Amino acid sequence: MTRILTMSIAWVLISTPSIYAQDLSRYRDFQLGMSLVSVAEQTGLTPEGHVLHRRPHLIQELMWLPPRALSSSPQQESVRKVLFNFYNGQLYRMVVSYDRDRTKGLTAADVVDAISAKYGVATLPATEITPVLFQVSDDSDKVEARWEDPRYALTLFRSSYPSTFGLVVSSKRLGALARTATLEAVRLDEQEAPQREIARQQKQTQEKRAEQAKARSVNKPTFRP
Repeated sequence: MTRILTMSIAWVLISTPSIYAQDLSRYRDFQLGMSLVSVAEQTGLTPEGHVLHRRPHLIQELMWLPPRALSSSPQQESVRKVLFNFYNGQLYRMVVSYDRDRTKGLTAADVVDAISAKYGVATLPATEITPVLFQVSDDSDKVEARWEDPRYALTLFRSSYPSTFGLVVSSKRLGALARTATLEAVRLDEQEAPQREIARQQKQTQEKRAEQAKARSVNKPTFRP
């Protein structure tokens, strides 16, 4: 009985973290994997994301500026903007930029504590971060902490200019697919750049000739020396 009781207690202790594990795929009312149309409906934006690449897969982004609360409101919005990234119409990353005025005076530890209250203790604190492995969006961005599980990751970073905090919420699987597709799109663009330049010049020449021909047809009958 003692052995069974010991094993039961151990199972409960092992299982407890998974029971209370936070959902790293969600940020507020948005969830990784949701469609661009669904994100647009929730944010009140038109479902026409800015196209970054069309091939080999569709890569789009959508920028959302949350409505500002009244200055007298105790629940002022801390988020300045959110950039949503989509792979073939699926949300694979959210880059949250916090308002400088709402984070003024806060230390990195303050922000980490606030995020940890929702997502649990950081998997990697700042002291364990390798900048090369966890670069966010710019060389000047400093990663302060990271929360992750096998499928999703949250990365808290601080930009040096302007000095503010940000949070990246990403799907590891979709993010990897998007990175591969982006690299291939860039390769294709560079490969076809010379031919596109030739086509552009030819079109420009044809348009110039058409313009001159039109002007000639108008001016020739009325020209008087």
